[in-house]
Amino acid sequence: MSIDLFHKSSEDCSRRIALNYSTSFSLGIRMLTVDVRPDIFNIYGIVRVADEIVDTMHDFDKESLLKDFKRETYQAIEKGISTNPILNSFQRTANKHNIGKDLIEPFFNSMEEDLETNVHNSDSYSDYIYGSAEVVGLMCLKVFCNGDDTLYQELMPYAKSLGAAFQKVNFLRDIKSDLEERGRSYFPDVNFDLFTEADKDFIVEDIKEDFNHALIGIKMLPQGCKKGVYTAYIYYLELLEKIEKTQAPQILNERIRIPNYRKMLLLAKSYF
Repeated sequence: MSIDLFHKSSEDCSRRIALNYSTSFSLGIRMLTVDVRPDIFNIYGIVRVADEIVDTMHDFDKESLLKDFKRETYQAIEKGISTNPILNSFQRTANKHNIGKDLIEPFFNSMEEDLETNVHNSDSYSDYIYGSAEVVGLMCLKVFCNGDDTLYQELMPYAKSLGAAFQKVNFLRDIKSDLEERGRSYFPDVNFDLFTEADKDFIVEDIKEDFNHALIGIKMLPQGCKKGVYTAYIYYLELLEKIEKTQAPQILNERIRIPNYRKMLLLAKSYF
């Protein structure tokens, strides 16, 4: 028996993490060509596990867990193997597509920030968005460009905008849980004790700018990637539009969702 079975099983673990945690991203990934999907699942796996460490593992030493996970990530990439299936699948993608410390380190910096910072100013907010979302978009772009560095450099700004847009929508959607369960407030200069329609509209307009910029780059993606990224794009855009129509106090009291039947319609829409 060869090691190929272990590698395939590792990728199956990352795929299962994505399917369990995010129906929206899973739908988008399924719209990618077959050869691209495993690498994007592998990226999602490591991002999800790191996020779970800081967001849900409250009964454990989260700082130590995250530190170990980061160290083991670099070790996996250096050795080309890991007994941790999530890290093993990620190292295969990282080594294949030259995803290096320049993208991985900012990601872990933002995860560490979640353990230390509850309220952000303009500078820390921008740094957090870059590390938690924009570099993830750039990791995926490495896969989409498949070694074409000229295309990667051209599409970088748009990938960063799309990652930022997705993350900011998540922040708006999850305001209630972030405030109540984690004591976090990501948007700078916003008093959520007095959250107004003007505050919400200002945030929404900023996100719309990110979406508009990102769409330019989506149209320039290789054909095998375009449908999957566009599926995620229109899902998050619809989620933003639903949030925009929701009164500010309601956003503080419930998590805004897109029903599963609507996700299926969006999937069909993006395909055509």
